[in-house]
Amino acid sequence: MFKLNICSNPTCKHNAVSLIENGIILENQGYCIDHHPDKERIEQEIFEYILKNEKIVGLNAAGINFYDLSFSGKKFYGCNFQRCSFTNINTEGCRHRMSFFDFAVFSDCNLIESNIQFSSFAGATLSHVLYTNSDLVHNNFCGITTYQSSFDDSDLYNSRFIGANLYNTSFRNCNIKNTNFMNITQENVSFKLSNTRAAFFSEMEVES
Repeated sequence: MFKLNICSNPTCKHNAVSLIENGIILENQGYCIDHHPDKERIEQEIFEYILKNEKIVGLNAAGINFYDLSFSGKKFYGCNFQRCSFTNINTEGCRHRMSFFDFAVFSDCNLIESNIQFSSFAGATLSHVLYTNSDLVHNNFCGITTYQSSFDDSDLYNSRFIGANLYNTSFRNCNIKNTNFMNITQENVSFKLSNTRAAFFSEMEVES
């Protein structure tokens, strides 16, 4: 699990990003990305660490902007990506366990055939994001906002979308057994061929 160091700036309560030395994640106290004295260097070190390692454990990259990168086939365990932005990222076949993406922003990202479990995307924003044919079990998607995104052909067993805002988003042919969609806002959302009777909805019509 990532180290819960608080930013060394006395006025900041955000988590400090991981410090990396000789390819090893240190547990030293540091700064959040906004207050780091050498922001570009620390970002580049984190990019390189992810690209060079297949298995990433306990990385804290909160608040960093990721763009035009491929994380396909990577395996993340206990990592923190809260408040990050991901633009044009390819993470096909990626694995996550106990990762945190709260209030992150995803734009034009490919997460096809991902395996993500026990992770949190609470309050995240997804625009043109593909989760197609993925295993997304026991995850927290509460309060997310999606635009023109797809979860088609995915296993969403026991995940939660409570209070989500879903626009032009597809959940076709998904396993949504025990998945909670209570109090969602939806516009042009399809659950066609999904087992909607095994999921939890507020008193509303489920669109096909």
